[in-house]
Amino acid sequence: MTRNSIDIASRVSPALSALLNSRVNNPECEQPVTLKAVRRFLADLLPADFKEAERLHRIDVSESLLDELDTLIEEFGAAALAVDFIQTSASEPLSRAIETVVNDENRENPPTLAAVRDAILDGLGARLVGDGTLEDDEGETLLSEIEALIEQFGADTLAEDFLRYE
Repeated sequence: MTRNSIDIASRVSPALSALLNSRVNNPECEQPVTLKAVRRFLADLLPADFKEAERLHRIDVSESLLDELDTLIEEFGAAALAVDFIQTSASEPLSRAIETVVNDENRENPPTLAAVRDAILDGLGARLVGDGTLEDDEGETLLSEIEALIEQFGADTLAEDFLRYE
């Protein structure tokens, strides 16, 4: 299966992204998880009378997760990998670290994930803990989290794309 080259995760609601993520990370799910498999799982959770009405009338008052999945299946196919539709963002502590690197006045180019990793290796986490921006335990997880993002998305990916605003 080829992966979709456009940023399709940005077109998915947070609720559907969370559902897809839970299915992809469930060790009991047959891998790789496809949109069709997630739709089947979701449909099996619905009461029988709702499923019958959905099948007969195809109407719904508000856009449901099922409707959203159907739209994605129609556009990308039932065999599309669910992992491609999961929104990924950094944790709050890593977002603070990324923001610190982004706001560095000495930086000429937008930082990549590799640049943030280098800053963490150069003591950024310890500085943020010392400044009171991060708790001790938060500073300890930065390197493993940035490494996981690099493994999944590549070292040259812009770090700003993973900022989490809450």
